[in-house]
This record gives sequence, C-alpha cells and structure tokens, in this order.
Amino acid sequence: CDRISVDGQILGQVHRPEPLYILLNKPLNYVTTCRDPWGRPTVLDLLPLEYQPSGLHPVGRLDAQSTGALLLTNDGDLTFHLTHPTHSVSKTYEVQVRGTPSANALAQWRKGVLLEGRMTRPAQVRVLDLGGGDSYAPGVRSTTDLEIVLKEGRKRQIRLVAKSLGHPVLKLHRTQIGPLGLEDSSGRILDPGGCRVLTPSEIGELRHIIESNDRTKNRKEAPV
Repeated sequence: CDRISVDGQILGQVHRPEPLYILLNKPLNYVTTCRDPWGRPTVLDLLPLEYQPSGLHPVGRLDAQSTGALLLTNDGDLTFHLTHPTHSVSKTYEVQVRGTPSANALAQWRKGVLLEGRMTRPAQVRVLDLGGGDSYAPGVRSTTDLEIVLKEGRKRQIRLVAKSLGHPVLKLHRTQIGPLGLEDSSGRILDPGGCRVLTPSEIGELRHIIESNDRTKNRKEAPV
C-alpha cells in the first residue's frame, strides 16, 4: 500500500469516522452551517454530544427563518450526489404566503419563473388551505397555505419566486427530502430541534434514487 512521509517521517493512518446519517427537524433561528463567523447558533449545536465529533455537515441549506427536514452526514460522496444540480431529489415544503395567489400565478409557479436570469424548473404547487380574512380588506383572504415540491435547490428559491408573484412567504417548513419524512420509528413527528438516525432502508432508498438519476443522465448523454 502507499505510504506518505513528511521530512522522512511516515504519517500515521488516518481513521475516518463511521458513516453517519442524521435527519434533523430544524427550528427557527438556527443557521445551516458548521460554524458561523457572527456567533449565531448553528444546526450542529442541536445535535446530541455523541454526534458532535463525527465530522457531520448539512446536506443543502435551509435559511434561518425556515424550518423542517434537514439531512446531516459525514458521507461526502452522498452529499455530492444529493446536492449536485444534475441529481433531482424532490423536496416537499409547506409554505404560507400572504394573500391568495390567482390561478394564473399558480400556473406560472408550476411551469417555471424567471429568477435571476434563469428559469426555475417546473414545480408541483397545491393549495392546502385558505387562511382567515384580512381585517383591513373585507372579503380578502390574508394568507394561503401551499404544498410545494421542488427538484432543484437554488438559494432562497421559494421565497424569491413567491415574492416575484406578489405573495411573500410568511412561513416555510420542509416536510420531506426524497423518501425521508420527519416521523420517528413510532410515526411521531420529531419535535423542533429533535433528530434521528436514518435506517439502513432509508439510506438504501437515497442511494437507489442517486443510481437511478445516474442511469438516466448516462442515457441522455450517450451518443446516438
């Protein structure tokens, strides 16, 4: 096997930690990073002490004002495949917006919206609930709850699209990443700040999605 030496001294073997996969229910006001230069609390601060030295990092992002499902792992290969733009892993959100989007606005969102010079991918958008009336505008609904499913993860995408359509986001909660939901083994939703280790079956499902996307990508790139 190869040996690496510095100034004639052979470096000892580096022992990597065992692969670890954690699903966290991110609460408000935590930043999705390993450390923050401004001293704000990070998602790593929420983890039990036994997971702290494991080299975990967030897979993707949720901004400080967003909540819900966030995957953390020390598996760099899985992170690359889950975050690379060519690998479409669906993410499901419950979003509350101001006002009531028109049928045309919802159709635009589903089809794609020009955002920072580039069209967003088609999205699934479903109305879940119409909120209460606006006390300043009788007969007008003040909020609308939507379910949104995306297969891309551009920075603050949902917030920017909603704002461009005239319906700013009031609340944003991610309920699912691919096959991963926020339920624990008993079917109970994790408390905010709570986390759980993924099961071997869930890890296998993620890898299956990645492999399927790889096969699809290879077929598209194959010469005719």
